[in-house]
Amino acid sequence: MDKILQKIQLLGFNQYEAKAYVALVYLGTSSAYQVSKQSGIPRARIYEVLQGLEEKGVVLKEEVNEAVLYSPLPVDVFLESIKRNWNETYTFVKKELTQLEKKEPKADPRVTTIKGEDNLLSFCRILIRRAQHRIILSMWDSMYERLKEDLEEKQKTCTIKGIVFQVEDPLPELIVHRQTKYVESVGEEKWFIISIDGKELIYGHPLEQKGNAFYTDDAVHVSLLEDFIWHDVLINRLIKKGKDLLQDGQLEPWIAKERKKFFKL
Repeated sequence: MDKILQKIQLLGFNQYEAKAYVALVYLGTSSAYQVSKQSGIPRARIYEVLQGLEEKGVVLKEEVNEAVLYSPLPVDVFLESIKRNWNETYTFVKKELTQLEKKEPKADPRVTTIKGEDNLLSFCRILIRRAQHRIILSMWDSMYERLKEDLEEKQKTCTIKGIVFQVEDPLPELIVHRQTKYVESVGEEKWFIISIDGKELIYGHPLEQKGNAFYTDDAVHVSLLEDFIWHDVLINRLIKKGKDLLQDGQLEPWIAKERKKFFKL
């Protein structure tokens, strides 16, 4: 019961309002005394609370044989009303904040710390969704699995390249890092990097490590970490092709061609 009361409060109701509405849903049409007894709201406050809910349209008041009775708004109607109000609020706030953001002068490049599993995953998914041309990433299996659906959806409209570790059946243009003693022994010292359009990126430790991650739009950070990913990709490709290319004198031209292809928008 405590959990549903907490969630209803997140919808814009105070503790007593949440208790009163839940009590009415349980009881059905009832007197203020019955609601007070069921909900634990002091009798001195119950009429004030019910009046507030009536003004919000969540509780219906009627007089029957000189008795004042209260009924809850049907749950389906209540939830639909909440959903509609939330959508209207979300649309308005998004529009206004977006306009304000466009009016702000361009800030200096920054590095922002991101904490918390939900915040980190949400941030990654938002960045993936707003990529327009390419995503370059380096990622271990645990993080890849959490973002797999988002990446699969985005590959329909965007190029996704990079390298993954201990991942089975990755997206077509992702290189799987070869198995080495280092990969097998790295333990929890893993990382992830997601670069968006060569303009912004997020990087840090995986969720299970409960470490910090960082977002930046600093060009130096982006360039360095994209090059870090490229060199990892290059080494893995060279292991497969390097010997023959070296013997034919084609190693440097091949590297130049592959680098240009990798970073091409």
